[in-house]
Amino acid sequence: MPHSSHPTTRVLAMLELLQAGHRLGGAELARRLGVDERTVRRYAARLDDLGVPVVADRGRYGGYRLMPGYKLPPLMLTDDEAVAVVLGLLAGRRTGLPGPAAESALAKVQRVLPAALRDRVQALRDTLGFTGPDRTAGGGAGTGTAPGTAPGTAPDTGAVLTLASAARERRRVRLRYRSWRGEETERDLDPHGLVLHSGRWYVTGHDHRSGETRTFRVDRIASAEPGTERFEAPGDADPVRDVLRSLARVPYAHEVEVVLQTTLDEARRRVPAAVATLADNTGADGGGVLMTTRAERLDGMARMLAGLGFPFIVRRPAELRGHVRDLARDLAEQADR
Repeated sequence: MPHSSHPTTRVLAMLELLQAGHRLGGAELARRLGVDERTVRRYAARLDDLGVPVVADRGRYGGYRLMPGYKLPPLMLTDDEAVAVVLGLLAGRRTGLPGPAAESALAKVQRVLPAALRDRVQALRDTLGFTGPDRTAGGGAGTGTAPGTAPGTAPDTGAVLTLASAARERRRVRLRYRSWRGEETERDLDPHGLVLHSGRWYVTGHDHRSGETRTFRVDRIASAEPGTERFEAPGDADPVRDVLRSLARVPYAHEVEVVLQTTLDEARRRVPAAVATLADNTGADGGGVLMTTRAERLDGMARMLAGLGFPFIVRRPAELRGHVRDLARDLAEQADR
């Protein structure tokens, strides 16, 4: 970690090191700062004079550490850490983080970002979409009907910012992408926008390899390089809608069709768009709402249907009826205990 020879710069560098680690020995701090241990002691005293309490623990496992004081000391953030704070505040605001505090914190962090980084973060704010919270009554990992509900691997910050800038500027991007099977491909993408859904980041847009609108998980993108070619997004482009539709079509083992005996509005309140496709079934046999989805396990699908609270008719697969009967029998046995 290179540091300027100016003492003030090194004092701030020491503060950054102490904030990043729980405790650092004097010799280690001296090595990282390029000074001797006597100077480290002088820097610790200087920080204490500035109201940043530094504790020097003696003994074999001793070292320097920050003691939480009566006020928040100056925070030293790297570019990636500052971006992470901004993204966290954006997501927190969406989930109900207190408005005034979140807005003022967001403004403070963005104000001190380097100009180029600030512009890329603003591009993310301009292009980021959020899906609604998952409200499925019985979905989850067992059903295979709510893909993406478990938090994924954190995506690379650079990839997120590159895709956001490209989406705002309508600039084509070259991706190296790793599929869920581990296969790596290169493709050109016209990114329409980024979407945060159930803890995962997605980018959607026109994929020139397939010639279709596709959705990609950002944590599976090995690299994203902006090109020089520009594109015009379709007038009906809707990244949130496209991500939800894509997730509902994930190719799990079983194709499922069930008629829910309720209204379309009621069904939409209980079944998220990422879980299933819903269509008005009025006039057809059974009436109600036709729910089309896929599932990895039919016993999980049976639990989901039971949790919705609507009467239903299973169209296919026939094996699902057996799992519904098994669930009913298990529940009856539980009720008799």
